[in-house]
Amino acid sequence: MIQSRPRTPLGYLPILLPAFALIAFYIVPFGSMVGMSFFHNLGGGAYEEVFTLENYARLVSPFFLSVLGTSFEVAFLVALFAIVIGFPFTYLLVNARRGTQVFWLIVMLSVLSLSEAIIGFAWSTLLSRTAGIGVLFEALGLTEKAQSYAPSLGAVLAGVTYIAMPYAVLLLYPILSRIEPDIEQASRTLGASPLRAFFNVIVPMHRTPIVVSFVMIFVFTLGSYLLPQILGRPTNWTLSVVISDQALLQSNMPFAAALSIFLMTVTILLVLLVTLINRKGAKA
Repeated sequence: MIQSRPRTPLGYLPILLPAFALIAFYIVPFGSMVGMSFFHNLGGGAYEEVFTLENYARLVSPFFLSVLGTSFEVAFLVALFAIVIGFPFTYLLVNARRGTQVFWLIVMLSVLSLSEAIIGFAWSTLLSRTAGIGVLFEALGLTEKAQSYAPSLGAVLAGVTYIAMPYAVLLLYPILSRIEPDIEQASRTLGASPLRAFFNVIVPMHRTPIVVSFVMIFVFTLGSYLLPQILGRPTNWTLSVVISDQALLQSNMPFAAALSIFLMTVTILLVLLVTLINRKGAKA
């Protein structure tokens, strides 16, 4: 069906309004940030509008390389834990009764509705020495004295994985719910145990969704901001926290802009990777 052009300027509003919003709220701020990333920082919140690559050169300094390493380490481990826990959980969920499925999906959505600040302080209390699992371990005789497990890298991983886990379940649930029951029954008929059928049949069948979900959670974790501050030490801070520190505390807006451009570039490349994997999986 061939659509005719609008006869009046008002007919272009459905196109012009989204285009204006895109330009005003994304392209202009993003362009300003790109330009600022090449400015020279004078200190004290002042900067000189001259072209320089010094902000990007700082990205390869030992300190910020360690920050990047920490960010990618946290993102990788959180994505790994979320998939390792979430995939079997989702597989059991899709094979459970309808009422059980509804209950756990509501629980997952409830976790996502909570503020990161609430989750962070809840995990901080849980891992504390005075009111958390340290007291429980002491009471059970597992430790001689109650210990605090936060702030630490392990606390950051636990808190961020707690948030990432529902995303893994919601990403995998529609895919695993389409598994034909005959596939598992056929593998059991051939002598495979339920556990062996899961690892030798179900998991290989869903390599592409697993990889896509892993990358999506990796991208999500790269943007973690509150939990690394609440549950971790400065050595456990992610790139998002360092960007905020440079912009608000150090008043180094050019370098904060360069860090933001780097983070957005990595995120876009990972999203493109997900798209490529999806296309290859669809063709296969």
